[in-house]
Amino acid sequence: MDDEYAKLIRRVNQPRVVIDNNACEDATVIQVDSVNKHGILLEVVQVLTDMNLTIRKAYIASDGGWFMDVFNVVDNDGNKIRDKEIIDYIQRRIETSAGFVPSRRGSVGVMPSEEHTSIELAGTDRPGLLSEVCAVLADLRCNVVNAEIWTHNTRAAAVVHVTDDSTGCAITDPKRLLMIKDLLCNVLKGNDDLKTAKTMLSAPGVMHRERRLHQIMFADRDYERVEKTGVRAVEERSSRPQVNLLNIEKDYTVITMRAKDRPKLLFDIICTLTDMQYVVFHGIVNTTRMDANQEFYIRHVDGLPISSEAERVRVIQCLEAAIERRASEGLELELCTEDRLGLLSDITRIFRENSLCIKRALISTKGDRPECATGET
Repeated sequence: MDDEYAKLIRRVNQPRVVIDNNACEDATVIQVDSVNKHGILLEVVQVLTDMNLTIRKAYIASDGGWFMDVFNVVDNDGNKIRDKEIIDYIQRRIETSAGFVPSRRGSVGVMPSEEHTSIELAGTDRPGLLSEVCAVLADLRCNVVNAEIWTHNTRAAAVVHVTDDSTGCAITDPKRLLMIKDLLCNVLKGNDDLKTAKTMLSAPGVMHRERRLHQIMFADRDYERVEKTGVRAVEERSSRPQVNLLNIEKDYTVITMRAKDRPKLLFDIICTLTDMQYVVFHGIVNTTRMDANQEFYIRHVDGLPISSEAERVRVIQCLEAAIERRASEGLELELCTEDRLGLLSDITRIFRENSLCIKRALISTKGDRPECATGET
């Protein structure tokens, strides 16, 4: 009965999205009013992020049963959103996302779709790891359709979509799927992996890929730092984002953060808080030319603020990791050429042979042409 009542409330109170180009001199203002529920802030921020919009400022208020947020956004060139079709599309996407929030996936099974098979990887990062993974997939006649790879704090995670090279469709043979899983797991284990390597095959489209990468890294406990000594330790501490927590009586925990601004920063932070089962009740986001300052009033989903020192330290570590996973100081290299089986294996082998470590990679295909954006250090 409670679920049916909640559905009725959502139907009666449909999300309202107002997009205004006159309210601010240098940004498009997007105001979202909706019935409040856990995860709605992440869904709205995810829509804006997927549209490659930069959030310059945000005002978040979701106390009580209503969600009221305001975002100041610009496009990749720093301009307002003027195209009527794009404005209408943003409005429809937010209204749809705010009206329905999928639950967090708790398990992964071997369930390939008709289009492609999704492979999730987690293990210890090392030079040449991506090259070895791509070589195994090429030997098994698996064509990489798209993929995203992150590394952080000696850990590596990837979500890779592959097809059978002979059919161009998902791989459905259970024996072949098991072979792919076992061989990739052997590659990830290496010779001295102190943590368990993981290879999972699942149905694509179940969850947003970047959110899934955050969850894989979080489950792999990449937020637990490997302590360094000497000059490197001092440099690492000085480069960390500033994250502070303070309890206000018994009502909220206040999180204040300052970090170097970059695309998708707000999404990464809200994603982590949501998956850790915290709710943002109030918040302010303000960016300058270089930095981003954020302040959030949060509680756990059980209604309580952070109550122990161990929990406080863990939240700080997880937020630092969320900010750092997508940050890169390395060289970014973009490649575009005709697609073929084994292309990624050849490209990544060249990196390995020239002692280049791939820190992040984004691979996609359009027809027979792949697009690769790779960050290296």
